[in-house]
Amino acid sequence: QLQLVESGGGLVQPGGSLRLSCTASEFSLSTYVIGWFRQAPGKERQGVACISAKNNSTVYATSAKGRFTVSRDNAKNTVNLQMNSLKPEDTAVYYCVARIRGCPTGDEYDFWGQGTQVTVSS
Repeated sequence: QLQLVESGGGLVQPGGSLRLSCTASEFSLSTYVIGWFRQAPGKERQGVACISAKNNSTVYATSAKGRFTVSRDNAKNTVNLQMNSLKPEDTAVYYCVARIRGCPTGDEYDFWGQGTQVTVSS
């Protein structure tokens, strides 16, 4: 079974940056579609970004586009989510997710990490 591990979360001031990373020990992430979801307490789970396996095309939520970038570092078997110009409303637990092919419209992913907390506050 694919096991995903997120890292890089923490506390950052508004306008700051964080880089989240997703990795797996047993499988090559290059063969998987990798997405990022987030969920804040009392709020709906929201897809943030997705990177395809076939051609590394990317999609972003409107709230993330222009500020967040998802990319692969295959040498490290890692997918990164670079988050810039962070806002308090970005505060949430961020989850790395994976599926075999195709960035889905919704949350149709097969594997979920445990999440990493991102807090944007002064």
